[in-house]
Amino acid sequence: MTRFNTAFSACSKSDSAFDDLTASLGDARPHPSEDALIQLGRALMTELVDLISDTALEDYQTLLGEALIGAFHSAAGRIERDADRARDAMRALDRDFDGSEAADVELQDATAKARSGDAATRACELIRDAASDSWTIATGEVWTAWRGSRRGSYLTAAQLEAKQAIRAIRNRRSGEAEPGGPVVAFRGAPTADTAEDAGRIFDALNWAKSEWPDMALATTGAKGSEKLAIKWAQQKGVKLILARADFDLHGKAAPFRANDELIALEPEVCLTLVHSVDRTRQQQRSFGPALNLGQKAMENGLRHLPIKARAA
Repeated sequence: MTRFNTAFSACSKSDSAFDDLTASLGDARPHPSEDALIQLGRALMTELVDLISDTALEDYQTLLGEALIGAFHSAAGRIERDADRARDAMRALDRDFDGSEAADVELQDATAKARSGDAATRACELIRDAASDSWTIATGEVWTAWRGSRRGSYLTAAQLEAKQAIRAIRNRRSGEAEPGGPVVAFRGAPTADTAEDAGRIFDALNWAKSEWPDMALATTGAKGSEKLAIKWAQQKGVKLILARADFDLHGKAAPFRANDELIALEPEVCLTLVHSVDRTRQQQRSFGPALNLGQKAMENGLRHLPIKARAA
């Protein structure tokens, strides 16, 4: 506790958008600074990894680490829903406002609840993103929200569900909404996870970003090469669109149904890595879902570029 209080004191002088938001709330109680919240997220994850490393709990490290990050993600979502309900109340009170003192007090209370909820949501997101960043540094693993979307910070990229992004594209056609920048889709083999694979994946994605600077990366979030692509997106602050394979709903066809969602996003290009480019790995089978995405891209008149090993 003393260590965190020291960190809070040292960080409280820093200014940020979050600090400006909390300063405008008019609450007599102080808020932790943005730097202090980030410090807390990093410290929590560091303590967890240090404690369970080289112990019998190490077998459950991934589950425990993701549970810690997910707890703050869940809290942010719950607080945000409460703030949204307060905003709904604000709109209703504003619409029916009769000028009375009681109505004015009620409207001010709803406004204060919504604004304080926004600040608390952002605080949870800062802790979550800092813990996620420390998790990746400590383990090399990438955390992604299993359900729903996630706003990004300077630490991580924003994350969208594919179905939400597809709806945005359809709404754009109806003139209802603007979905954002161009999409680059990527599917790769789970076994393509070596340093050489990472280099080729990053080369391809860096090329894509140079072509479409405001691109979003769409993938299924599967292990191996797609986790490497997500790590690249987080490092570059590129928005993520996740088309997760739903095995409960689609069974063995789930990876191919996920490809249908990727195609529905109308990507500028589909990048595929069907097997590791590491030549030390012999007799590799091509990854069927990556082959399938390339085939579907060509069938739909979309550009397809396979990622291959560098020329010898």
